[in-house]
Amino acid sequence: MGARSLQVQQSGVEIAGQNLSNINNPAYARQRLQVQTSLVIPTALGPEGTGIQAVGIQQIRNSLLDSQIASESSVGGYWNSQQSALENAQIQLGEFFNQAASSVDSSATAGSAALSQGIAAQLSGFFNSWQSVAANPASLTARQALVNQSQGLADSLNQASQRLSSLSDSLDSSVNTDIGSANQALSDIADLNKQIAIGEMSGGTANDLRDLRQQKLEQLGALVNFDASTGADGSVNISVNGTQLVSGQQVVDTLQSYNAGGGQLLVRTATSATPLTLTGGSIQGTIAARDGALKTIRDQLDSLASTLVGQVNGIYVNGYDLHGNTGATFFSGTDAATIGVNNTLQTDPSLVQGGGAPAATGDNTIALSLAQLGEQSNAALNNQTFSQAYDLDVAGFGNSLSNANNQVSNYTALNTMLLNQRDSVSGVSLEEEMTSLITFQKAYQASGKIITTVDEMLQVLVNLKT
Repeated sequence: MGARSLQVQQSGVEIAGQNLSNINNPAYARQRLQVQTSLVIPTALGPEGTGIQAVGIQQIRNSLLDSQIASESSVGGYWNSQQSALENAQIQLGEFFNQAASSVDSSATAGSAALSQGIAAQLSGFFNSWQSVAANPASLTARQALVNQSQGLADSLNQASQRLSSLSDSLDSSVNTDIGSANQALSDIADLNKQIAIGEMSGGTANDLRDLRQQKLEQLGALVNFDASTGADGSVNISVNGTQLVSGQQVVDTLQSYNAGGGQLLVRTATSATPLTLTGGSIQGTIAARDGALKTIRDQLDSLASTLVGQVNGIYVNGYDLHGNTGATFFSGTDAATIGVNNTLQTDPSLVQGGGAPAATGDNTIALSLAQLGEQSNAALNNQTFSQAYDLDVAGFGNSLSNANNQVSNYTALNTMLLNQRDSVSGVSLEEEMTSLITFQKAYQASGKIITTVDEMLQVLVNLKT
């Protein structure tokens, strides 16, 4: 009985030490030694106990909380990736955005409402430059200022388009990286299923391996939303959008990216090439940002530039320069990526066609019409002026980022609550473990005293003389 008690108390000290050593391990769930009274034996006085015995090591976990945290990690991954993508765009385009975004929540537009020479200011300056030419048609200085202002506007649109395109390519790379991480997590989970099955063949529970598997499940959830089921042998089976990826100890399929057309990178399974409709995780969050707010602002900038080119050239082509020439266009290109100012105007501003008649130096008909164009509504811009349309475009982007910020805040609050609840159940308490350690230590000493006492009693018995 004493020897058995020593073994139990020693196991208790070892488990308390295991808990204390993992006190800073967020994936660890505390463990408890399960004990029970050992078998009784019949005696003349009645059944007599034989002490204590250890029957197992219990892992303190709440499976419902674990499932909720893994599920919420998909929500967090989705919104965190969207927020990151949109914040990146905000930083990249901050110098092109200006006070057009001031009506949006400041948390979403602090980087956007930046320089006075943003696109909105340059649009206003473009039409004001035409007004200056209209006020003084013969002034080469006014015409040169117009050309410079126009080139600055075109350059900003070119650079904004290029940066958005580069960001879209970066998001595609991010999707591929996350797919690789998800496939690695699937492989790790299948491998842990195997290790757990082997470890539990002789009885008991592979607690530390189950901790690691739960961590991998939460990592996978942050990347892609999945459904999980538990097999008879304790393995976890994984499926995504109805397609099984992990079955027991085997990875039966993986994820891969593919071009869905027009450069749109999406996700499907590797072996069956089944397109997947993802509903959560960072992979889908990145795709949603790329094909949502970022694509929208790219299309809107292209529409703005295209309309500007068409409207300005439509009026300008009928004008005359100071030499009586006509028929040239002011802008080249068709969208934000290609818009530019007619090269001939860069070296000779006298070629600006601001007049409405040949050989009429003081004629400002075309210049005045182009100046007034800035105040006119355009059907192609939803009946908004150029400045109003751009203001709405930037405000819409800001609202998308603001929504992502709010969703991340909501997730963070909920996830913190769930983690705190799990910590209250599974977390290691320093005070509790130190108390357990001392308790097992004292019990070990007492068990040793039992053996010493029995030994002394036997010595007395042996030394008895008849």
